[in-house]
Amino acid sequence: LSDSGFSGYLTIRDIIPILENLYEKFDKSFFQEQIKKFGLPDNKKIKEFSSGMKAKLKVIAAVSHHAKLLILDEPTAGLDPKGRDEILKQIKALQVETGMTILLVSHSMEDMARYADRLMVMNHGEKVFDDTPREVFKHYRELESIGLAAPQITYIVHELTERGVLLDVGITTVEEAREAILKLLRP
Repeated sequence: LSDSGFSGYLTIRDIIPILENLYEKFDKSFFQEQIKKFGLPDNKKIKEFSSGMKAKLKVIAAVSHHAKLLILDEPTAGLDPKGRDEILKQIKALQVETGMTILLVSHSMEDMARYADRLMVMNHGEKVFDDTPREVFKHYRELESIGLAAPQITYIVHELTERGVLLDVGITTVEEAREAILKLLRP
């Protein structure tokens, strides 16, 4: 997402009329609200935006016409971890706020464990798994056999379980593992 999809010489103010003409159901007030919410300057040239700012702009533009489905292919590619988390939080917040279905393609299983409600794993055009992240990542060995890895914490939890620590092998995020381990340590 090194490019916003718009000329770098335009500002957000400049692209509003473009979006109004492009999308029949473009919601200008929603767009402006999201721009403000995510801290994007509406008077700065897009070429001066960071990669993360351009990625945010793309997502906001895509959801501002109230589509029922948004398809994102590796929307955080090339972003640093902070930028990646900001974009994924933004996407999740918009999904919760609007009820939109979002199809997110990613190779980052950590991100999928954290932000997805449902995972569909494909291999050579065939559906291999279709379930919650918790259920899919229980099959981490099968995922490895098709070239995917589960979130790192999955391996740690399984290793601890094999060594006798009573943890739920369905844990998929560091936050869940932290809570489970703290619960074991509390008297």
